[in-house]
Amino acid sequence: QVQLVESGGGSVQAGGSLRLSCAASGYFWSMGWFRQAPGKEREGVAAIDTSDSSTFYADSVKGRFTISQDKSKNTVFLQMNSLKPDDTGMYYCAGQTYGGWYAGPLSPRQYVNWGQGTQVTVSS
Repeated sequence: QVQLVESGGGSVQAGGSLRLSCAASGYFWSMGWFRQAPGKEREGVAAIDTSDSSTFYADSVKGRFTISQDKSKNTVFLQMNSLKPDDTGMYYCAGQTYGGWYAGPLSPRQYVNWGQGTQVTVSS
C-alpha cells in the first residue's frame, strides 16, 4: 500500500515561513496539499501534476505558497512564505495514482491516498 508521510510543520509568527515535505512510497500522478482548521472544512491549498509539474493554487495562497517536487525521491514540497494566522491548521498531503483531473486539482474527491497530517500554527 502506498503511503504518504508529511513533515515540516511547526509554529511561526505571522510573516514567517515554513517548508512542508510529503514523502511518497510510490508514484502518484497528482499530489495535493490540503488544510483543515478546527470547525472548518478541509480545503485545497495547492496541487501538482507530477508528469509535467503543472501547479494549481487556491486564491488565498497565490503568491505566497509554492508547490514543487523531487521526482527522484517521490517527494512533494510546500514552501509557505508570508504566513498569516488564517493559515493555521492541520496540513495534509494527498495523492492519486490515476491520471486526469476528474474532480479538480483542489478537490478532496480527486485523491484517494492521504497522509496523517502535520500541524501549522501561525501566531499574530
